[in-house]
Amino acid sequence: MSLPPCKQCQSEYVYQDQELLICPECAFEWSPSDDDSEEAEPTVLDANGTALHEGDKVTLAKDLKVKGSSQVLKIGTKALIKRIVDAKDHQLDCRVDGAGAMMVTAKFVKKA
Repeated sequence: MSLPPCKQCQSEYVYQDQELLICPECAFEWSPSDDDSEEAEPTVLDANGTALHEGDKVTLAKDLKVKGSSQVLKIGTKALIKRIVDAKDHQLDCRVDGAGAMMVTAKFVKKA
């Protein structure tokens, strides 16, 4: 029986003690039944209420000023969601056309 690597340090030397899996390198303990719930992607909705996932293409639903710059991203600018993060102010880590990588709030985009 192969055991999954440690969730915290990715060590392969994990062992099982009754119902828990234990990592001897970082002393992290977890239950294998919790595996599915912890790795679930956070649910993020766009301006229309459509669920967004990593790899989705989106467009901006309104003009946005870039913080710390005089640049303005125009409505309809395309972006690709690289990662969804669980943060209060910005949920999407995107690659925006013409601007590069930046964090965007989900309520200001629409799924393309």
